[in-house]
Amino acid sequence: MRIKTRYEMVEPYITKDGSIIRELMHPAVHGNSKQSLAEAIVPAGGETLLHRHRLSEEIYHITEGSGIMTLGSEEFEVRKGDSICIAPGTPHRVRNAGEEELKILCCCAPAYSHEDTELMG
Repeated sequence: MRIKTRYEMVEPYITKDGSIIRELMHPAVHGNSKQSLAEAIVPAGGETLLHRHRLSEEIYHITEGSGIMTLGSEEFEVRKGDSICIAPGTPHRVRNAGEEELKILCCCAPAYSHEDTELMG
């Protein structure tokens, strides 16, 4: 098991919801077993697609920027320093409402998988 990763060595990719993701720690790559940690980047003016995860609970922690979070039937502002808990099955998306990148640390348990991501339209 790899117990340490270096940010600059982790290649980003586009995930199913449209955000730019860096998997900082993921079982498929690093050998940990119960959760994943990633950084998501939503460019200025961008937004993720409305989606939900059947199994994973997510915690988002905003590290840079600001945006509008849709969580179920609620919509609210998020900004640097905020943390949001997303229960399994809850539709969600985030829109970057600022002029800089919106950066989010995303912890998923169980670990993130494309197969557990359902786009909502």
